[in-house]
Amino acid sequence: MSDGPTPERPPGWSAQQPPPYGAPQASPWTAPGGASGQPYAPPPPQPPPPPPPPGHGPYQGHGAPPPPPPPGYGAHPPPPGYGYPPPPQALRPGIIPLRPLGLGDILDGSFKFIRSNPKAILGLSALAAVIVSVPAAVGESFLVTALTDVSDPGALRNGGLAGAVEGLIAGYGGLLISSVIAFVVTTILTGVLTRILGRSVFGGRLGPAEAWRLVKGRMPALFGVVLLTGLIMIAPLIPIFVIFGLLIANADRGNAIGLVGILILVMIAYLLYAVFFSTRFSFAAPAVVLEGSRPVAAMRRSWQLVGGQFWRVLGITLLTGILAYLVSMAIKVPFNVVAQLLQFGESGTVVLTAALLAIGATVASMIVYPFQAAVSAILYTDRRMREEAFDLVLQTAAIEQQRQGWVHVSADDLWHPSNSAGPWHR
Repeated sequence: MSDGPTPERPPGWSAQQPPPYGAPQASPWTAPGGASGQPYAPPPPQPPPPPPPPGHGPYQGHGAPPPPPPPGYGAHPPPPGYGYPPPPQALRPGIIPLRPLGLGDILDGSFKFIRSNPKAILGLSALAAVIVSVPAAVGESFLVTALTDVSDPGALRNGGLAGAVEGLIAGYGGLLISSVIAFVVTTILTGVLTRILGRSVFGGRLGPAEAWRLVKGRMPALFGVVLLTGLIMIAPLIPIFVIFGLLIANADRGNAIGLVGILILVMIAYLLYAVFFSTRFSFAAPAVVLEGSRPVAAMRRSWQLVGGQFWRVLGITLLTGILAYLVSMAIKVPFNVVAQLLQFGESGTVVLTAALLAIGATVASMIVYPFQAAVSAILYTDRRMREEAFDLVLQTAAIEQQRQGWVHVSADDLWHPSNSAGPWHR
């Protein structure tokens, strides 16, 4: 048989070469990597792995705990673009952001209103305060002097009774005149300040003369709102006092005491009545000045805007009223104390006492008047933004005004109800 190449014997095959599949298997006790019968030789040492790049920790195998964070991790803000972007800030071209407002926004906007145009706002408020405070201070000084004489028996025995009575008449008369003047002056001042605030929302400014020119045509309607609101407040008092006066006059001593107790309960109920209606009509003045409404329509408009947010409007109004009262008393008390001391001194005079009282009342009113007017108008703006999506109208106008670079007089027309985006409850 030939030993040449066959299909089973490839070229180059020789009898001395063992077939690839016929080699005997190594003994299971032979060291790995070594031939049978040869001693085991360890593999050559491998070079150490390269160090990790800067900023990376050592290698962690599968299932190993993660490495601890480096010192100071988390103290720095994430890089730009990390996570969700912050919400865009609301436009604020003027004293308030053009979005539904919180209590802090309302109070902050009221103070910004005063600082935005102090010459016009504080100047008008000081003028109104002087007109109101001087008659009140004169009447109060006469009243204090008369009450001091009445409480002194020696002065009455020396013929001072007639002078004391005259002082009482002068004092109460001055206070009555001051109340009438205050009614007129504060109504006018409220209208002018509301008109200035309507422009301040857009970042514009109005001088006293221009503000008066824009608002003087609305004064009859504004006085109409104040008179109608006053009549609604006073109307229940007339039958209450008439009925209880007749009952007490015709009752004996025991029944009279019971009727007085009932009268106290009735007066508490009247207080709740007055608070309710004064809150529901609190936006009537801004509706007259800014929207151009007539008295009855403005009161109806205020009733609608207060709507289901009665307690919120009442709470903010009461809070700002308390703040205004505390600020006013903090300013007036030092002047009042000095004026009281002068009544008992030899150098005390009616003129000096009246001057001190007038100065204290003027400084207090100069701050309180614009603050309360601003709170009322800003709260009215907030209610429109919440109920009518009025913030969208204001934002659109503010963007256009920023593009033009100035606030046009036509911004005042945006307050009309026809420019609202429609009912939108938030």
